[in-house]
Amino acid sequence: MSENNFLRFTVIYNKHKTKVFNYVVKMTADRFLAEDIVQNVFLKFYENLNTINNQQDFNYWLIRVARNEVYDYFRKNRNIIRVPDLDDSSISDSDTHDSVRLLEMREFSELLSGELSKLPQEQKEVFILKEYAGLSYREISVLLNIEENLVKSRLYKSRQKLIERLKAVI
Repeated sequence: MSENNFLRFTVIYNKHKTKVFNYVVKMTADRFLAEDIVQNVFLKFYENLNTINNQQDFNYWLIRVARNEVYDYFRKNRNIIRVPDLDDSSISDSDTHDSVRLLEMREFSELLSGELSKLPQEQKEVFILKEYAGLSYREISVLLNIEENLVKSRLYKSRQKLIERLKAVI
């Protein structure tokens, strides 16, 4: 691969890595597994960079490959039960105010992840694709091979369920 393509890959990687990671970690509930899967996704992306012509397709292509990797992993490891790993060591707690806020954010994140895991798989996945991967309704529709209105319906239902469940807990 030429230096120009390597630079192109680096820019795209830096732009999309967080969304891909967020999607994978929410689907797998395992940060270490998510890191491995994201690495595989970007290796495949690097190998196929010259075949993707439209820059707007990068995010969709990456999430689609990530989704395939996640489901391949689950198919191969059906007996493994995942417990959410919510440690976020990337956030610093420089003073007392930030520490309290950090604790509140972690607690809310744990609550949200717990409630998200209770949703039906089709609602959970639509929510994660929209909120964590940043895909549009249309992109989710194409990725899941369902109507766009069904995407909107599932997203609405998942948000309503999460709101109700979080109200009851908080």
